[in-house]
Amino acid sequence: IAGTASMIADAEIVSIIAECLAAVGLPNFTIRVSHRRLLESLGRAAGVPEEQAVSLYRAIDKLDKIGTEGVRAEMLSSGIDGAAADRVLELVMMTGSPASLLERLEVALAGVSGADVALNDLRELVGYLPAFGVPSAAWQLDLTLARGLDYYTGPVYEATVTEPKVGSVSGAGRYDNLVGSFSGRPIPATGMSLGLERIIEVVREHGLLETASSVAQVAVVIFPETVGAGAGVATMLRDAGLRVDLSLQPNKGLGDQLKTAGRRGIPTAVIVGGDELSRNEVKLKDLRSGDQQTVTLGNAPEAIARMLAG
Repeated sequence: IAGTASMIADAEIVSIIAECLAAVGLPNFTIRVSHRRLLESLGRAAGVPEEQAVSLYRAIDKLDKIGTEGVRAEMLSSGIDGAAADRVLELVMMTGSPASLLERLEVALAGVSGADVALNDLRELVGYLPAFGVPSAAWQLDLTLARGLDYYTGPVYEATVTEPKVGSVSGAGRYDNLVGSFSGRPIPATGMSLGLERIIEVVREHGLLETASSVAQVAVVIFPETVGAGAGVATMLRDAGLRVDLSLQPNKGLGDQLKTAGRRGIPTAVIVGGDELSRNEVKLKDLRSGDQQTVTLGNAPEAIARMLAG
């Protein structure tokens, strides 16, 4: 969503993530919510110099993978003071309800430059989420969320599932300076992406969706002498809105082509034979019931639609 700095846009992004993941039945997903400027402010409050902020983000972003000791070691190796590293970890590990966390953060970040912007954004954002229908169980305020990309400027989000452990299945955030860097003028923007491969892995692991073995509705069966005519029939049926699989093996026998279509889960077949074509006809076969009929070429789309509905 480009062109607005309103937290309404960010709330809509979160609602889209929740709707998408719920639509495929993903179990136990959680949308983690934080703010890039909040992490900056926590770093300042802990005594991390501004020039080491990027190192801070990158270290905190690995918390789930390498744990607190690993993150502390990485911060130390990048030059962050030990006491500052300890204080950062203490602050980001705070937990609680969004309301209580925001209250505690207001105290911890009193007087820290930029903290009020992050806290106000988050208050506004979490206030909109119920109106967008996002269940309270579907998201949480998580101060450890960093998102490793440097262009984020505001709220950031990441959705994860507990089983199987595939990592995040969606990532999102506000990047108010990114689009403007290409257009030469400021254009605030926020957006999200879905990790389709990981979502598919979870859907398969849990058997969450029924998926057809083929999206095709009709197989066009052809012979060496009817290849051109068969391509024409396939085009006509596609123009009529049907999903068509045109046989690519005209040298195979009729029975073999029909068996192949049946194994792939295609429900109907159009047999384009030379004798039928001479009469401007084709044969239709219901591959589920075995019923067969001959129809004129022009009536084939309607006849197939009736066969699919029956």
